[in-house]
Amino acid sequence: MERLQVYADLLVQWQASLNLVGPKTLEDLWRRHMLDSAQLFPLVPRGVGPVFDIGSGAGFPGLVLAIMGVRNVHLVESDQRKAEFLRAVARATDARVQIHATRAETIGRGPFHQQAGAITARAVAPLSRLLGYAAPLLKGRGVALFPKGARVEDELTEARKAWKMQVIRFPSRTDPSGTILKIMGIRRVKR
Repeated sequence: MERLQVYADLLVQWQASLNLVGPKTLEDLWRRHMLDSAQLFPLVPRGVGPVFDIGSGAGFPGLVLAIMGVRNVHLVESDQRKAEFLRAVARATDARVQIHATRAETIGRGPFHQQAGAITARAVAPLSRLLGYAAPLLKGRGVALFPKGARVEDELTEARKAWKMQVIRFPSRTDPSGTILKIMGIRRVKR
């Protein structure tokens, strides 16, 4: 909790000059961001290899998960200023993460191709696009964990036009209209 408080304090400090989260959400930082991220902890498979958090932004959920004890977390954030914020928080909290200041679209094409045991992403893109980011990164038995809001059914319907997948749903503990999608077996639909 102390390390998460250091993180929260730095977030508020940096928010003054860098738009890390919606300004109104700072009033409910612990529920809206910390708990919303922490609820993924029991869903992250243990010992499956690296966990990639794509579009990390302010570090949710990847940095929270690393502080809680998830090992081998990689934060992927293309905005250099946000990547510097992530580095500052990682130093201050002794979070053992690797930070990649690159785009989600490109990280799976290099040395990390099919290396991820799990992928997380929160408030990054519609599901169909997230699956495009995740597919090149994931190992054969890897899983994607994506918190989604009230439009989850629309996103699933749209995504199934281009992707095959197995989906398990978990209710969000922080948003009554939210769902956490655990997705496995991601592959493109053959045309």
